[in-house]
Amino acid sequence: MGSWLLGSPDENTRIQRIRVQALLTVPLVVTNLVGAGVAIALVSVVLPGPSTLTREFALVNFVAVPVCVVLAVLVGITWGTRRLTRDLRWATRDLVPNEADRRAAFAAPGRLTRLQASLWAACFVIITALYGLIDLDVVPKIAFTIALTGVTVSAFCNLLAQFALRPVAARALEAGGIPRGRSLGVTGRTVVAWLLGTGVPVVGLMLIAIFTFIRPAEPANLAVAILALGGVILLVGLLLVVVSVRATTAPLRSVQRAMQQVERGDLDTAVVVYDATELGVLQNGFNRMAEGLRERERIRDLFGRHVGHEVARNAVERNPELGGEERDVAVLFVDIVGSTRLAAQNSPAAVVDLLNRFFLVVVDEIDRRRGFVNKFEGDGALAVFGAPNTMPDPAGSALAAGRAIRDRLARDVPECTAGIGIAAGRAVAGNVGAHQRFEYTVIGDPVNEAARLCEQAKSVPGHLVASSRAVDAADGDERALWHTAKTVTLRGRLEPTDLAVPLEGAAHNEV
Repeated sequence: MGSWLLGSPDENTRIQRIRVQALLTVPLVVTNLVGAGVAIALVSVVLPGPSTLTREFALVNFVAVPVCVVLAVLVGITWGTRRLTRDLRWATRDLVPNEADRRAAFAAPGRLTRLQASLWAACFVIITALYGLIDLDVVPKIAFTIALTGVTVSAFCNLLAQFALRPVAARALEAGGIPRGRSLGVTGRTVVAWLLGTGVPVVGLMLIAIFTFIRPAEPANLAVAILALGGVILLVGLLLVVVSVRATTAPLRSVQRAMQQVERGDLDTAVVVYDATELGVLQNGFNRMAEGLRERERIRDLFGRHVGHEVARNAVERNPELGGEERDVAVLFVDIVGSTRLAAQNSPAAVVDLLNRFFLVVVDEIDRRRGFVNKFEGDGALAVFGAPNTMPDPAGSALAAGRAIRDRLARDVPECTAGIGIAAGRAVAGNVGAHQRFEYTVIGDPVNEAARLCEQAKSVPGHLVASSRAVDAADGDERALWHTAKTVTLRGRLEPTDLAVPLEGAAHNEV
């Protein structure tokens, strides 16, 4: 809300109502009493003209003026509270406001200000008349002081009411957005603060000078009046500007803090919109931006889950085009043994659960070694190492992933057995399809060879085989864990292939 005094947006409605009531009542009462005290001091001591500290003014000074001030304060509290309670009943009852309720919420600070101005106008008429009945010569001084003080106090009351009613404005804005043409805006707010805090008091100084031409005053009295009133103008003007500036900077600081949270990666942050000026538009715009970022991140995450995070990242960073490039890659193909029998003996839900646990192991071990699951094909998967991201030892990573998948499937998913084939070589990696729709894939002899090796692995003890070319391409540590078992001619190929299998006891290494 821009201040710790206003609490948090999710605060209990009853506590929030008490807080708002206290922030409205106490500052407004104090402001009016201080204003009355300043007016009395200006009339009695500072301003030139006939003195009011005489016996003939005693009844007015010590009875009429205090009674008028106290009555005005009491009427302001009771009348203002009753009016606010009626207009903002929806807020105290935690209801969703309709359009009339929202208009009343935005108009509340203005209504309170008009109430304060009306009470000061009543005091102006009554007190000026009472002093005028005794001595007409004091009327200009009395009228000038009450008018000047009333305008200044009303300005303070308006700013304080806007501050105290921020929680109500926030709920109204949340329910229906920012209204058009119902606020002065930042420029209007600043101009009004200057007019009431500086412009009007300076006009008062000019009026004193004019009255001096009409009724000359002692130079010493005139100097005291100008110095004292000038000091009041400086203090009051400064306070009004500070309050106005803080009302302007509070929304900016909230957006700044929220932007820092977004910069740190927290996209769930949001700003409470409580200002109906251009600053509220800024707060609301930030929330829309954060919502767009969250939606973009959600789509990016879903995109990454479908096509692979590396492919998704490349697609976001670069404009993907059809075609590809030759890369040295390793390919791992894994497929469940006897999947037809499993589907016949189990319910579809049980089969899906088994496949999910199976693929969880496969994806986890491939991701740990920076591989890329290119395709899920029914009960099998094709993984690529070395594309789209280049890596130092794609063959070694694929071989290590194959051993890890074999061991984990035996431990975590013992009800299914999978054949695993691994090949390595030169292939083309890129986008294949049409301009309307395409996918990232790898095409080449290693892919076909890995598929055939997977079929061969289903009949080999351990169900894991690799081509000797893949083993030879791996780094020494991984290569030492494999040995050539036999030579076969794979289906669809003319040249024989040397098959390599892991050494007995060659468990996978944790990465």
